[in-house]
Amino acid sequence: MEARWFLSVIHDKFRKGRINFESTLELLTKFDIPFDYVHVKYIFKASDTLKTGHITIEDFRGIYRAIAHRCEIHDLFKIHSRNNKILQLSDLVGFLRNQQFQTDASETTASDLIAKFEPIEEAKRNREMTFEGFLRYMSSEDCALLKEEHRTVYQDMTRPLSEYFISSSHNTYLISDQLIGPSHLWGYASALMKGCRCLEIDCWDGPNGDPIVYHGHTLTSKISFKTVIQVIYKYAFLASDYPVIVSLENHCSPKQQEVMADYMKTILGDRLVTTTVDGTMPKELPSPEDLKFKILIKNKKLGTLEETLDRMGTDFHGQTGEFEEVETTDDELDDEPSASAKQPLLKKRRSSSKGAGPPRKKQKIKKVKIALALSELVIYTKSRKFVSFEDSRENQKFYENHSMSEGKARKTAKVQATEFIQHNVRFLSRIYPKGTRTNSSNYNPQEFWNVGCQLVALNFQTAGIQMDLQNGKFLDNGGTGYILKPEFLRQGDTQFNPYNITEAHHAITLTITIISGHQLPPSSLSRSNKADPLVVIEIHGVPEDQTKLQTCVVKANALCPRWNQTLTFHVQVPELALVRFVVEDQLSLASNDFLGQYTLPLLSMNKGYRHIPLLSKLGVSLSPASLFVHVWYFQQ
Repeated sequence: MEARWFLSVIHDKFRKGRINFESTLELLTKFDIPFDYVHVKYIFKASDTLKTGHITIEDFRGIYRAIAHRCEIHDLFKIHSRNNKILQLSDLVGFLRNQQFQTDASETTASDLIAKFEPIEEAKRNREMTFEGFLRYMSSEDCALLKEEHRTVYQDMTRPLSEYFISSSHNTYLISDQLIGPSHLWGYASALMKGCRCLEIDCWDGPNGDPIVYHGHTLTSKISFKTVIQVIYKYAFLASDYPVIVSLENHCSPKQQEVMADYMKTILGDRLVTTTVDGTMPKELPSPEDLKFKILIKNKKLGTLEETLDRMGTDFHGQTGEFEEVETTDDELDDEPSASAKQPLLKKRRSSSKGAGPPRKKQKIKKVKIALALSELVIYTKSRKFVSFEDSRENQKFYENHSMSEGKARKTAKVQATEFIQHNVRFLSRIYPKGTRTNSSNYNPQEFWNVGCQLVALNFQTAGIQMDLQNGKFLDNGGTGYILKPEFLRQGDTQFNPYNITEAHHAITLTITIISGHQLPPSSLSRSNKADPLVVIEIHGVPEDQTKLQTCVVKANALCPRWNQTLTFHVQVPELALVRFVVEDQLSLASNDFLGQYTLPLLSMNKGYRHIPLLSKLGVSLSPASLFVHVWYFQQ
């Protein structure tokens, strides 16, 4: 049956006896089997023994088998087929239930899969699946590692904003380094298309009274604030319906702050949050669901939200030329998310002496001016300097948040982890890279997710393991940029401490068998389309769970390496764990070359036989490059 089908597909192409490389690619496309041009080219050249640029029908059959007929999947098919030729409906149902852990699988489910993946009409009519159909099913999204239900919004989106991890970027306007690199609108468009929900705009006075955006006191290029807002308006909700937070690092004079406010109101229109959800004073932050298709402004604010609401509808509200002077001190430089040469415009809190202890140095007090027109646009995200958790408990309003450098946040997390988590139950915390990262490198975001920080901001333009973790974490919940924090990070009286895990937590044992690879990217140093691949599996989570294991090396095989190696992990806090699969080419005993990776939350992994799509360093698909694995995990 399969032989007849195969010949019927290729017959017309071989009327002249032989085909060239272009016709070979056309035929492979007709078979609906994913293939890599480079691999096919290499196999074609090896098959063309006469070097004529043409191959016979038997040569093509060999190419098709090399690309499509994967032995590891054929072995699996034969185990569950009664005659090694077809899977009957009941056989397929049994495979789905027992091997793929689809407890609700039925004959209807199996019939739907046959209709979807079986290419041979005779088998379809008999409600059977041949190896050709099984191969297509096992290589499809239906057998992907990422759970199907996690590819859409499935979490409760009605909780306060503080109960979510929120995808966040730092210096979003930069697409290179922090000193001389270009500022570009693409930074905003790209971040938003990746599901980023918190953007940063570094605003300075520009010529002709028009604010500009760039990394102040550096040689980075400048772009117009107006065009940035226009790009945000255009791209804000293409990847996600949920709210965007625009974090302003505001260095503008009151006059140009008014221009900024006017641009945001006129360009963003009714998308801009200018009052509370129902116009009354709330007691907690709204939810992502409450703020769908809305844009919030994060900035310093004059006075309180109550005072803003009281002014709503009065002639005073929104008048131009209105501003107030507030005080700022040198010690507030610690919380400025930029290079140390920049001068902050931070408002001094009246309660700054509470819980802060004696000053470490003599402070210089100076006055800065904040335009009322801009201040009035800050509703739920008012910037406030962090002093201490005690001060926050006594004085911080639910709509006030703070930004903290990675160094300060790291020290705070290690010394006061549980207090940090309790603080983040009610208030938003934004963490940003230290100013000395002039090459736009990134810190490890996992350590701040571990203590419930919501806005863990990274340089999206910089590829690497940190952005792999960022992208992998936010694959969850439909890629919306909002992930509901685990329950133990959302309870006000939580005693969870990522540095001291108790036995009360629900640990699991994770077992992953790395079976094979398929059409891997060849080594960058190879002239023969080969590599010496190995697979590393990393667990990223609480410190106790941080670990990695690797397979053996398969020599000179990038097309179809086989490992059949099982790696086992004991994970104490699976709710926070990310699993990163990395494929490397062993260059020497001491050096490996990156070939591809894939990262996702542990609890977003399907059990059973699954394929893992590989991504490049930049997060771009390397399809059809993939791994074939078996996954199993259970609570200890």
